Amino acid sequence: MESRVRAVVEAIHSSRSQAVIYLAGGASQALGWLLSVPGASGTVLEVVVPYSRASMAQLLGKMPLQFTSKQAAEDMALAAYNRALKLSGPGLQVMGVGFTGSLASSHPKRGDHRFYVSTWTHNCLRTSHVTLSKGLRSREEEDKVSSYFLLKAIADTCRVSATIHSDIQESEIPEESGEQFDEDQELQQVINGQVCMKVYNFSVPVERDCSRKVILPGSFNPLHDGHLRLLEVASSMCEDGLPFFEISAVNADKPPLSIAEIKSRVEQFRKAGKNVIISNQPYFYKKAELFPGSAFIIGVDTAARLVNPKYYGGDYNRMLAILLECKSTGTTFFVGGRKIDGVFKVLEDLDIPEELRGMFISIPEEKFRMDISSTEIRKSQGL
Repeated sequence: MESRVRAVVEAIHSSRSQAVIYLAGGASQALGWLLSVPGASGTVLEVVVPYSRASMAQLLGKMPLQFTSKQAAEDMALAAYNRALKLSGPGLQVMGVGFTGSLASSHPKRGDHRFYVSTWTHNCLRTSHVTLSKGLRSREEEDKVSSYFLLKAIADTCRVSATIHSDIQESEIPEESGEQFDEDQELQQVINGQVCMKVYNFSVPVERDCSRKVILPGSFNPLHDGHLRLLEVASSMCEDGLPFFEISAVNADKPPLSIAEIKSRVEQFRKAGKNVIISNQPYFYKKAELFPGSAFIIGVDTAARLVNPKYYGGDYNRMLAILLECKSTGTTFFVGGRKIDGVFKVLEDLDIPEELRGMFISIPEEKFRMDISSTEIRKSQGL
């Protein structure tokens, strides 16, 4: 590896950024550079090479109109970004990288030798397009040029200096495009389902290694001391967990929250110095897919609904299959007691199927009991 390339890769690995990379048709040498320098496991979350048409269609959920195009690269970057959001560690910059190329091959090509590289972050989309001079280089040489561009795109997104001589000719000057997203646009992307979540890291970074999230879902209208205390207690019972509140912008039986309403609720967490995630998944089995291996904090009333076949079309086996699938991802539920019809109920009062009992962990009443709700607070305030 060239010394200047190694220096760039080392800077990328030191930048506290994490990436999922989807590429097809070139830039393969960049993967070797990224993965052969120590620190790669902290930067590269996943690499997928969807070379066949079927593989690309499955990755994107659609068949691209043109495989080597700006749209295809940007679609790949978006898919990679959503995947990175699910896999990334707390407090790190996350990016999705998409690359698609049509380079020299064993048979002459009618079209241009060209490639596109795109990076997607929470607030920016950048894309570069280079058309190479046909017949000037071998396949390996074209792959090296495209690898330089892929590495530089990642470095630029990590905000690290990347002085790389890419060996391009005057006629091969790249075409660059970019788009910035403000907070309203980011939230609209979540509401629309384009992006799976937006994470607000408001708490002080922790020194210990946290391998999973401890998530308290809810509407938090308003956030109150009971919520704060519940998350604190549950987090203390999960030593390797980082606490998050979570609000779904999309509701199962109501219109989506407005951007103004989401921002108003997020402001509560900023003032409290607590992390909050805005997602678009109101159902727990979908949350389990979105946050694999996480521990969710729920009330005993929610736990009762989770194991009630009534909410699965009356099908006990469907309920069991869905929750066992959640269990297979490492999902667990910490269950807090609540007053139901004037009686304080706890997990032990529920009939949990034997196959699922290991998923549910009781929060003892002596550790947490606060008979307060957002609904009661709103009523007391005349809202």
